[in-house]
Amino acid sequence: MELSLAHPAIKAFMCGSVSGTCSTLLFQPLDLVKTRLQTLQSNMQPGSGRVGMVTVLLNVVRTERLLGLWKGISPSFARTIPGVGLYFSTYFSLKQHYFQEKSPGAMEAVLLGGGARTVAGILMLPVTVIKTRFECGRYSYGSVTGALRSVCQTEGPAALFSGMMPTLLRDVPFSGIYVMFYSQTKASLPKEISTSAYAPLANFSCGVLAGVLASLITQPADVVKTHVQVNPQLRAAEAIRYIYMEHGLQGFFRGAVPRSLRRTMMAAMAWTVYEQMMAHMGLKS
Repeated sequence: MELSLAHPAIKAFMCGSVSGTCSTLLFQPLDLVKTRLQTLQSNMQPGSGRVGMVTVLLNVVRTERLLGLWKGISPSFARTIPGVGLYFSTYFSLKQHYFQEKSPGAMEAVLLGGGARTVAGILMLPVTVIKTRFECGRYSYGSVTGALRSVCQTEGPAALFSGMMPTLLRDVPFSGIYVMFYSQTKASLPKEISTSAYAPLANFSCGVLAGVLASLITQPADVVKTHVQVNPQLRAAEAIRYIYMEHGLQGFFRGAVPRSLRRTMMAAMAWTVYEQMMAHMGLKS
């Protein structure tokens, strides 16, 4: 079947998958550093130097070489290629169904983004769990399929859905807030910019602003999610208590810099590539 004859939702899926592939390949090192920062054990002696993003980055390069920064790229691809495709195809379908005649308002954009992320997040959660374990360095899985098989055999299939609530509490608000800020800032652009050759750059800048705001708001849920998925015996409430007792309030913002950089750049790039590809296919994104 030729691409031009494909259903618009399938085209949206393909555009989203391509955009997710590009952004994941570029920004995987930031995700690995973020995961390592969040899962560091707090057994350091009082007065020890604070471990930061650069320290973790250099340590990974020193002990695992440069390619160690891309550890977990296989589960990341397994998650983002179908996951981003599902997100954009769901987003496109919802928007076409409910807002075909008009542009969504601020709260409607929140619901659109949150609804699309809920569908993609639940369906891709097992791969998200495996990805987190690959990146944290505590597990020695050989492949994504081997990891899935190992978890099912040793911990049961339910372990593949560990951290569902923290994941949704992180991803659904992030996506809703992101789409709201992104759509509103794009709508405020002067028409001469939005229709010029600089439109992709302007859209990317709007995505960066939206990503920073959404990342900071949802950072605590990301820290809880990581702890629950790396330590499946922990429940979300126990993870919150543990993080607060061991690290205080600042523990909920551990890894905020690499995550904000990665989520912001990934989202901005994904939306820019998606919209450009959809426009090339003659579809309104």
